[in-house]
Amino acid sequence: MYDAKLLVGGVDVSARHDAAYERVSPVTDEAVTVAAAASVSDAIQSVNTAAAAFPAWSETSPETRRALLNRAAETLTSKAELFIEAMTLETGATGDWGAFNVKLAGDILRDAAAMTTHVTSQILPSDTPGVTALAWRQPAGVCLGIAPWNAPVILGVRAIAMPLACANTVLFKTSELCPKTHRLIGDVMREAGLPDGVVNVIPNAPADAHAVVEALIAHPAVRRVSFTGSTRVGRLVAETAARHLKKCLLELGGKAPLIVLDDADIDEAVRAAAFGAFMNQGQICMSTERIIVVDSVADEFVAAFAQKSRQMLAGDPREARLPLGTMISKEAARRIEALIADAVEKGATLVVGTPARGTILDGAVVDYVTPAMRLYREECFGPIAAIIRVGSVDEAVTIANDCEYGLAAAVFSRDVGKALAVARRIESGICHINGATVDDQPQMPFGGMKSSGYGRFGGIAAIDEFTELRWITISGEPRDYPL
Repeated sequence: MYDAKLLVGGVDVSARHDAAYERVSPVTDEAVTVAAAASVSDAIQSVNTAAAAFPAWSETSPETRRALLNRAAETLTSKAELFIEAMTLETGATGDWGAFNVKLAGDILRDAAAMTTHVTSQILPSDTPGVTALAWRQPAGVCLGIAPWNAPVILGVRAIAMPLACANTVLFKTSELCPKTHRLIGDVMREAGLPDGVVNVIPNAPADAHAVVEALIAHPAVRRVSFTGSTRVGRLVAETAARHLKKCLLELGGKAPLIVLDDADIDEAVRAAAFGAFMNQGQICMSTERIIVVDSVADEFVAAFAQKSRQMLAGDPREARLPLGTMISKEAARRIEALIADAVEKGATLVVGTPARGTILDGAVVDYVTPAMRLYREECFGPIAAIIRVGSVDEAVTIANDCEYGLAAAVFSRDVGKALAVARRIESGICHINGATVDDQPQMPFGGMKSSGYGRFGGIAAIDEFTELRWITISGEPRDYPL
């Protein structure tokens, strides 16, 4: 059993009155983590600590921040086995998914380290003689990062890496479903040598989440909020941030379409669709949930995809025998079964799929999905692919956009010009031509449109999210004024 305390000012701290809660593993149904249950007063204290650390940290040189972030990357990757074990126990992830999380998280820290010298100001031409005008970029202050459980190391590190690179102090609110995994990130930052109070980690019990997040956002010292998670919760975070006029970066739900045109490389499209639909049991915001196939190649694609999908079997991730692990909860597995049942009842065909065994659910493929079915519109967040047959390219684009979400998409065609024309018409923040919908690179502008959120993580784009841009002038000689 792991005791996940708060990390405040570089010190392990119990919650007020020693309040705590247990995280139960979806793999074993046994408690695997005892985590501190932060109260509102604990949350306020953590912000005060981050605010006190900000003045000194904001003045550190890019070289210092770069060295610390690179050291954090090395420290994190050296603890890969600890992170993989924690992810398996708390979220039911496979070892491969855990290892990928650690690798990409390390890359995110290295990219953030490289960005420290890109937080730059500019000299702008002024209309006033003798005046030097500056577009001055500076740290925003205390940044609150809220990350989910499904890619906990990637998204946890992403919540704090660029804010730190931009010389902000951070509060990292852990997911209630993986407090150990997220708290390990705090251990990494402390071991890497970041000054006390620069990184603070706040776990909380599920019942206290709303009050704790409200208190964190409302605190005057918090200047930026980033949230990755469901659209439902993201709306609440955005509403709270808006009431307090806090800039907010949201990366929310998705229902990614993968369009297969009539000249597509079917084998390559099948490989990408299987990876996109079933990696991490389909519990990725970019997961391929809708495969939109032109009629002339639909039968060929479905036959090949079904053959591939029958290999997408799930099991206990601790045994490392099968490509898929477990769903995050029995309720999540039952919801996928309900979506399948609804589609079949309304005329769809279950091509591949078996009943769930608790949280264990094999990959499923449902053909002839129509707008009358829940599967057509609702985000699944599970190992299920809906196939929608269309008669033309225009119909494919219309259906791809007939969705409240707009995070990731993909188009398959041997004619890159045609595919690019389709990609430009799709309403999504990310689109890959002849590639899977699931892809992530630290330096890319990552984010969505519509109900998938706003703002961008990654590289240069993230600098604007976590800094203030000010206009500062210097007058070199006396000025004339009309009064």
